[in-house]
Amino acid sequence: MIPAGDGDLTPYPGTAVTFVTMAGLTIGKFAASEGVSVETVRFYQRKGLLSQPERAASGFREYSQADQWRLAFIRRAQVLGFTLGEINDLLGPAQARSTDEITRAAQAKLGALSTQIAKLTAQQCRLHRLIQVCAHGDTDDCVALHLGAHGTHGTGTTHGTGTERNASP
Repeated sequence: MIPAGDGDLTPYPGTAVTFVTMAGLTIGKFAASEGVSVETVRFYQRKGLLSQPERAASGFREYSQADQWRLAFIRRAQVLGFTLGEINDLLGPAQARSTDEITRAAQAKLGALSTQIAKLTAQQCRLHRLIQVCAHGDTDDCVALHLGAHGTHGTGTTHGTGTERNASP
């Protein structure tokens, strides 16, 4: 059993290890806890997403569990598609955001993502049509071949022949 008294964690004299010292993580261990680099942590600090802790008596900056929670939140929010600016807004100056605010932000992000998916799906369909035309059609029907062979510049007009082509399939 550890003797109670001066706050040491160990009964071995001279080690001077306290619970407070052991609770903090150095920047390397802190970064590794979320699978990021030290430079990523420093980048987040420059952007105001993470604070830089004061140096402890040991001379090292020690990161707390609250810092770990904040870094984990940043990483999860990035995976969900939030920008660093949006994450900064969600966290607020003192993590004062409510779950309602986070829910509204997530709903807005979901709506924007749905719009983006619809646009990408339409683009995918156009590309599939272009592939079909180029693979099975006449070479005159494949806009991509005209672009490479006759040097159009995105206008849909083939230079030198006067032939008009619609740039979208």
